[in-house]
Amino acid sequence: MRPVRALPALLFSTLVAGCATPPAAPVAAPVAAEASTTAQAAATEPLDTILGKPLYRMHPVEAGRYIAWAHEAEPDLRKRIAAIGRKNLGQPYRLNLLGEFPYQVHDDLPMFSLDHSDCVVFAEHTYAMALSQSWEEFFWMLQRIRYRDGIVGVATRNHYTEMDWNVANRWLVTDISADLAGADGPAYTMTIDRARFLKTRHHTDASIPVETSRQAYVPKERVAAIASQLREGDLVNVISTRDGQYWASHVGLVVLGPDGERHFLHSSEPQVREETFESYIARAAAREERNRQAGKNGQVLAGFKFLRLNDDIVVPPMAPQPRPGHPAGA
Repeated sequence: MRPVRALPALLFSTLVAGCATPPAAPVAAPVAAEASTTAQAAATEPLDTILGKPLYRMHPVEAGRYIAWAHEAEPDLRKRIAAIGRKNLGQPYRLNLLGEFPYQVHDDLPMFSLDHSDCVVFAEHTYAMALSQSWEEFFWMLQRIRYRDGIVGVATRNHYTEMDWNVANRWLVTDISADLAGADGPAYTMTIDRARFLKTRHHTDASIPVETSRQAYVPKERVAAIASQLREGDLVNVISTRDGQYWASHVGLVVLGPDGERHFLHSSEPQVREETFESYIARAAAREERNRQAGKNGQVLAGFKFLRLNDDIVVPPMAPQPRPGHPAGA
């Protein structure tokens, strides 16, 4: 998944794209020609044919046409988020999908993925597509969501869910966990060392102070009681615990079922799925019991953070990229 899941305290996310690898080989001429032919075919394919495909089987040209169609067909942003998310039901799950290549070459992972997703890739792509009217706008919006101020780079990527992604995207979502949990609701303390994380996992030097934050969440036992207050398009952070530490281990979206029941739409092994929160909690309990019987010290579901999709979204401008190796303004 996109590496915004933060492990507790000063530990590093195990879900971050790994160590640097050689850059991808240049595209051979026959391959480039074949890709051009495929793009041309996608541009002239009947729209009805495109609409009959799941998103994860679309060529980027087809996805761009679908994005434009979805914007016109469903003017309600919340419903459009749900429709686009469901268009990826069945999309195969794969961890460590995205990076900054070719903008940066610390790895060779690309900046978008249509054929696979992890939980964060799924949420980011769904939001970005729902907020856009074209492929070009989608790609711009995706980077605006993934990076602080939209500045592309491993050091500015929103690695930690609670203290990076949720904070940098306050223009998009607002944390309502404390309100839902009530005055006596639980909270946990997170401490993260971004400089150590970047140096260890991405061989990148950055002068960033250690930061500590207090995070409210809704315990799993209270989700049924507050579910009716959730709205379609809201963001979900799954909060797990192990050895007294807490962190966001997974993310997804709230969608409404046919009867108005709140469902959890998310990407997890083996593919994108939609289920009730009751079902998700039950599956987590079954996994925890298997771990207990096997003597494994696995993570335990503690509850959820919920972030409300803002009613009035004003997308901040993308900060201009400085020219590498030159003074600002040069």
